[in-house]
Amino acid sequence: MDVFLWEQHCCLPLHHTARVADLARYPLGSYLSVNVGYSAQTKDDSLALLHQFRDHAGADPRFRLVDRVGDIGAPEVISLAFDLEDSGPLDGDLDNLELFYDLGVRSLLPTYNHSNAAGCGCLDIDDTGLTGYGKDLVRKLNEVGMFADGSHCSRRTGLDLSTHTSVPMIYSHSNFAVLWEHPRNITDEQALACAATGGVIGINGVGIFVGRNEPAGRAERVAAMADHIRYGVDLVGIDHIGIGSDYSFDGQEFNDEIHDNPGAFSDAYTKWGPLQWTPPEDLLGESDVPGLDELLADRDFTAAEREAIFGGNFARVASQVWRA
Repeated sequence: MDVFLWEQHCCLPLHHTARVADLARYPLGSYLSVNVGYSAQTKDDSLALLHQFRDHAGADPRFRLVDRVGDIGAPEVISLAFDLEDSGPLDGDLDNLELFYDLGVRSLLPTYNHSNAAGCGCLDIDDTGLTGYGKDLVRKLNEVGMFADGSHCSRRTGLDLSTHTSVPMIYSHSNFAVLWEHPRNITDEQALACAATGGVIGINGVGIFVGRNEPAGRAERVAAMADHIRYGVDLVGIDHIGIGSDYSFDGQEFNDEIHDNPGAFSDAYTKWGPLQWTPPEDLLGESDVPGLDELLADRDFTAAEREAIFGGNFARVASQVWRA
């Protein structure tokens, strides 16, 4: 595949054993947003991860840490920035957004699965949306220049993000509930509200979120991603769909975390067996599995449309949202 890839969310292990070098499984020229914390991390935890990842990336000529959209796309390097999957690592102080922005965090979602000071998560039964603090968080995200991200949030919280943001919001790694009913997937109403802000929805390749979690179902997971992209483009238009595969380089560790920390998850994460992911090689057609670009071409997407989905759409909204 020779189109530019903007990967809006992938995950290294969230501890000192993480190997930034593993990100080189993505092709040179790509942009990756790498997770540095969710609800389990404190501010100090996420700052330690950021410094570790930045130090390792800075010492490896295959990677470039980016400050602005113009830093992205050089064909000889993989461009890196970071994201937070919960507002917990802010330790309740919105001024910490400036600190995280200066260290390369360009995307933050208010809640991870369950309610916190900012709002409700996708696994909450009682969905009251953003809190007053959460609305202040959105305003501060807009001011700092960081994506407000609705993935893992409740449906009401996601809709409230679209109401309170003054710039495009995103769903970095979310699929469509109409194709596979899962609390992590978003409704058509959420998708349309995101698109109305100018935002983009990144489609992921996690087995339990695409409805194909069989260990041997690699090709089926990529095909399901293509189906979600086709549905999303038909619903909200070509300008509002991208890629956020949610690939976890720590897959076994994450499955162990789900087993050992059931309070952070639910049977919606466990009833189909251990989670399966779509690795970069399967996503990009660099294995024996047909790649996403090929499958989208089979679904009548033009080359220009595929370029928009793989990278152009997220690059466009980043140029509107990021401060630098």
